Amino acid sequence: MVKNGEKHTENKAVKKILITQPKPEGEKSPYFDLARKYDIELHFHPFIIVEGIPAKEFRKQKIDIPNYTAVIFTSRNAIDHFFRICEEMKISISQDTKYFCITEAVALYLQKFILYRKRKVFYGADGSNKSLFDVINKHKENEKFLYPTSESFDSEITNWLKSHHCEYATPVLYRIISNDIKEVIARNFDVICFFTPGGVKSLLENFPKYKQNGTKIGAFGANTFKAAEDAGLTLDIKAPQPQAPSMVSALELFLASLRKK
Repeated sequence: MVKNGEKHTENKAVKKILITQPKPEGEKSPYFDLARKYDIELHFHPFIIVEGIPAKEFRKQKIDIPNYTAVIFTSRNAIDHFFRICEEMKISISQDTKYFCITEAVALYLQKFILYRKRKVFYGADGSNKSLFDVINKHKENEKFLYPTSESFDSEITNWLKSHHCEYATPVLYRIISNDIKEVIARNFDVICFFTPGGVKSLLENFPKYKQNGTKIGAFGANTFKAAEDAGLTLDIKAPQPQAPSMVSALELFLASLRKK
């Protein structure tokens, strides 16, 4: 198939890529453009199920959200469930609230819920906890932090807040449950892309003796890199990077490099 005057170049090394997230809605996702350009099969299957904690259960944590002046977000799930709880409990968030996000992509997702103001929204330079801490450090005076999490949260963040004498709370707003992926993995993909440590955990829970056997692994975010490496996986594709801010752009660089070989 030829589109817009471009001819497809055959890519023999990679034919099937598994994205461990739900399929994008509509037809305008850059993932679909990538599939057409490189003539590859893209499959979408979430490795985790996110289950929101109901407001009744949240109240038992005795965290008064309006008392806090800043929120730390490390995922879109955290954003979704933070604003869900606020809506369920009819809590209005002050326009002066500051938001500290692990990546620019997470920060931009806030536009779904708030009037996005750059002076109130901050994000790390490279998706690492260190770059997030650098940003928080510049603005932490007189702030009281909320770090919305799942039941298994990143203790490196809470340890940093504690060691820097920050006042903080970690409201648990959702649970991450491993999805059944046995039939999916059996299809033998050339590339599997992970977006959360929970996705890596799901792989190991479904396949405790998983062997990579030449499958290329992609990961998004420093915490996912660490989870994959701790699981003994070799990472071939990493995002965000300066030249690849998204998983789509990282895949594009990877596929383009295969064409040159």
